[in-house]
Amino acid sequence: MNFKKQFKDGLLTQNPVLVQLLGMCSTMAITTTLFNGIGMGVAVTFILICSNVVISLLRKVIPSKIRIAAYIVVIAGFVTMVDLLMQAFLPALSESLGIFIPLIVVNCIILGRAEAFASKNSVAASAVDGICQGIGYTVVLIVMCVVREFLGSGTFGGGLLGPEGAGIRILPEQFPAMMMILPVGGFLTLGVLIAVVQYFLAKDKKGADET
Repeated sequence: MNFKKQFKDGLLTQNPVLVQLLGMCSTMAITTTLFNGIGMGVAVTFILICSNVVISLLRKVIPSKIRIAAYIVVIAGFVTMVDLLMQAFLPALSESLGIFIPLIVVNCIILGRAEAFASKNSVAASAVDGICQGIGYTVVLIVMCVVREFLGSGTFGGGLLGPEGAGIRILPEQFPAMMMILPVGGFLTLGVLIAVVQYFLAKDKKGADET
């Protein structure tokens, strides 16, 4: 188990959103306020860790022919747990994220890590993989939330800071571009982030080849 490599993979070289292009639907749909991004990121990270650990524990028991169905059952159990806890203790966040919490069951990030990593590696390595991939996913969500909220609403910390969770106003109300909190804003922000990451990855690879 190489923690440094796993952390770098999750954050950058194998980032689930910016490199593997997984979980696009929720990434673009809920990244309008910082509260949403942190909430979804923490939820997905928790489910990633728990499902990876359980699937790694059962990897030699689950028959190959039904492994995908078994993985979904395991993931669904943890998603249900998170959904119920969120409804009980964070009802505002649960209402804001809406259908995207139950849809974590079929989130390709979690299913992909179960198939590609947890089913082939030890419990400890699988737990670390869940943590690192979850951090990478959460960082992308937070960056997108900050950019879209700032440009689209002119605020920072929506759902967490400011009067009644409206966020701290940075730009006057007449300046923000409302399109940034609409679906097109999600596509634009994500496209720019992917381009930036791919540029640095290509630059890093070119430097490694030259040496």
